[in-house]
Amino acid sequence: MISIQTIRNCLDDLKAITKVEFGVYDLSGTLQTSTDENDQAGIPMIVEFAESAADSQVIGHHHLLKVSDGEDVLYILDAVGAGEDTYTYGRIAVSSLQNLIQAYKEKFDRGGFFQNLIMDNLLLVDIYNRAKKLHIDSSARRVAMLIETAPDKNSVGQEVLGGMFSPQNGDYITSVDENGIVLIKKLEEKQDYEDIRGVADTIVDMMQMEAMINVRVAYGTIVNELKDVSKSYKEAMMALEVGRIFYNENRVAAYNNLGIGRLIYQLPENLCHMYVEEIFGDNIPDDLDEETINTINKFFENSLNISETSRQLFVHRNTLVYRIEKLQKQTGLDIRMFDDALTLKIALMVVEYLKNIEKNR
Repeated sequence: MISIQTIRNCLDDLKAITKVEFGVYDLSGTLQTSTDENDQAGIPMIVEFAESAADSQVIGHHHLLKVSDGEDVLYILDAVGAGEDTYTYGRIAVSSLQNLIQAYKEKFDRGGFFQNLIMDNLLLVDIYNRAKKLHIDSSARRVAMLIETAPDKNSVGQEVLGGMFSPQNGDYITSVDENGIVLIKKLEEKQDYEDIRGVADTIVDMMQMEAMINVRVAYGTIVNELKDVSKSYKEAMMALEVGRIFYNENRVAAYNNLGIGRLIYQLPENLCHMYVEEIFGDNIPDDLDEETINTINKFFENSLNISETSRQLFVHRNTLVYRIEKLQKQTGLDIRMFDDALTLKIALMVVEYLKNIEKNR
């Protein structure tokens, strides 16, 4: 619901233009706010007027008008003045307040609508009926983006995003839990996944610069119908989790670019245990030191090229060969051979996946 302070700001602006004093009462006759700091007495006839069928009433210099939301009367506006235009100014004030109330209501309702939409809490017919009432384009191209923040940074994160994206451009922001913010991003016809990646990178940079918040951003696939936004959201959730497990160094994860991590994430746990046991037996490499892990990753990044890997690691070629042979003794796999390198890469990812499952139990 619209705040009293917002109502007061609107009335102050109108007073500055019209030179008329305005007061707002609730239906019990209690003064909520007034542009006249000395107006504390109230009007005895407020309750009687609120319960009547009349839309307006004049009591001396007081022009009383009802502020409604549809058929429901929310407030009574008091425009105070002896001039002939006081009533007209009162009607203008009522119109301004009712437009504000409607705008705040739509904003709140849109947030609730998108929360229910991504959680699959709406029937198909309700999706399009409510979208029409809330003036939401149901056929626009969209993508769901999930921004993960620390629990105590969620509200700050929403403020930063609110400054970057607005409903006027078809973008909607909602929150699903204490550390997850969802951005439903409307896309132009020519925008593709490269553009979405650019938006995600910008969000990461702006959160860091504006609010000193480190976030992870994940996004699903582009959808062409409003009803499919929940699908894109679920994909973003999977991308965020897969990225956290397998690509922890990356701040952005795209569902359409998860690689083999997506496949491993969807494997049954018992199958993962069987695979790890098949490759390593009882010598599961769950305690590889940082130097070994870094060496393996660099070697893979450089397509198993020993010379380039040793150069990037700033070590002698023989030192790198020694590390590889040491790893071979530990695992039985020679990562200089493509098949062994591929096997180790997958096996280490499976081990990491099983660790994550165990940690979350």
